[in-house]
Amino acid sequence: MQYIFLHGLGQTAESWEQMLQTIHTKEPLACPSLSDWLHGELASYDILYQNFENYCDSITGPVGLCGLSLGGVLALQYGIEHPEKVHSLTLIGMQYRMPKRLLKAQNLIFRLMPDKAFSGMGLGKQGFIRLSHSMLELDFQNRLGQLACPVLIICGEKDRANKPASFQLKEQIHGAELVVLPHSGHEANLDAPENLALILSAFFRRHDPGF
Repeated sequence: MQYIFLHGLGQTAESWEQMLQTIHTKEPLACPSLSDWLHGELASYDILYQNFENYCDSITGPVGLCGLSLGGVLALQYGIEHPEKVHSLTLIGMQYRMPKRLLKAQNLIFRLMPDKAFSGMGLGKQGFIRLSHSMLELDFQNRLGQLACPVLIICGEKDRANKPASFQLKEQIHGAELVVLPHSGHEANLDAPENLALILSAFFRRHDPGF
């Protein structure tokens, strides 16, 4: 079993580092950098997803996907389109139907920020803006029934923007579990890494005795 952790927009693969130090398992864990899948091309969600899909398809055997925010959107789509491949799915602080007003406001903020604010994130200012804009029409609501694996939904207690969607996902995905993470905002892997690790480890072990 290969477990894959997908970070959010504005994060890097290292954003999972502190959390993963708390997880003890013999199973392989991967934290790919989302920016690597854009390969210098014009940033768009479709390009990002296509390269993520190729990455997962190249792995022999099932995968366990855990994604935060943008990473959660990628994980959700792959779980819907490849139910035979995904063993478990964890969705953290994400939307299943893109909030257009929020994305447009976010892009406005990006435009006002200096270029140097995006250094070290693997994607420049214009890349952030293009990628965010390309996600405006994403809507997976009518496809949630295609999920065939155990699903864990996590939302930070202080993540007001994404908490309603998390509760809605819990109601719309059959058998899904929901955990509201205390003392955490949107970036649960940075705000509460040890607590998040305990929750994930317990979920993985319930569905994978070898974890």
